[in-house]
Amino acid sequence: MPVPSSRPARFAAALLTAALLVAGCSSADTSDDSSTDTASDSAADFPRTVEHFRGSTTIESEPTRIVALDTSYSDAVLLLEAPLVGYVDYRTDEFPDYLGDSRQYATDAVSVGRTADVSLEQVAALEPDLILSAEVRDGENYEELSAIAPTVFSQSTGPTWKDNIRLVAQAIGKEDLAEQKISEYEERAAAIGADINAKAGNPTISVVRFAGEPTARLYRTTSFSGIVLEDAGLARPASQGPDPSDPSSIMNAISPELITEAEADVIFVTTYDLGDGKAQAAAEPFVTNPLWENLQGRKVEVDDSVWMMPVSIQGAHRILDDLADTFGVDRHTTG
Repeated sequence: MPVPSSRPARFAAALLTAALLVAGCSSADTSDDSSTDTASDSAADFPRTVEHFRGSTTIESEPTRIVALDTSYSDAVLLLEAPLVGYVDYRTDEFPDYLGDSRQYATDAVSVGRTADVSLEQVAALEPDLILSAEVRDGENYEELSAIAPTVFSQSTGPTWKDNIRLVAQAIGKEDLAEQKISEYEERAAAIGADINAKAGNPTISVVRFAGEPTARLYRTTSFSGIVLEDAGLARPASQGPDPSDPSSIMNAISPELITEAEADVIFVTTYDLGDGKAQAAAEPFVTNPLWENLQGRKVEVDDSVWMMPVSIQGAHRILDDLADTFGVDRHTTG
């Protein structure tokens, strides 16, 4: 991303903030800081050094003021019941509903800008003790961010979302809680998928997205929703398997003439709606195409902000809700 023209001034401010933080941390009393999570690791495991995409970062004490510069990292922090003070904008002004009760760990959190336009001044003003992001998001700002607070980067934020949760857990000392949350999700996915396969005879599942482009997107097994379907053990059409020429590809873009590649027993359809009507207009050549009407699979419209945007355990659970409800099987929820 481009760095604003005021970069030198901001960098100096960041360095001053970092110096003040170090001085403050040296006198901070953390003797009564203990975790109440039954599955969390002890705060006594600090200081700790975390290996990540940009090298290694030492974190002196359990973070209590975390800034996440990607929504998937915000979700991960909240999933692990840690205090989030800064985040990048979601689609809505408030934290989305799919986050559920985990929003309680962000009661004082404020936005530091959009994903592609983060304000380093606002980040520094929050006086964080941990910053989380990815090379694909903030690679150009890594040094400046590191001058503000200990900074941990993954390489990407998409298909590696489970590993990214584990990376956050390493940084905040909650590895056990992370494994618990991931295992609970994977067990639920497997249970719902088994029920669907038993009831519907191993159906194939297609995921189609209209995103305001002249093409439609078929989401592969390597995408967020694709990983959830894979965890549930649900079959996918050949058009939505991994791309042998590009393993990092998460979707297959098709023209209206190729819409038959979306064929499956159930076709989940999402639309990236910004309220300007562009996505619906771009979808018209597809949904008015006789080939679309001739698809044999049952078409089910689902929430784009749940199936495409979260890249998190919380969002994955909402996809599982939709799967269970679509096929009329038990949601396998607890509590």
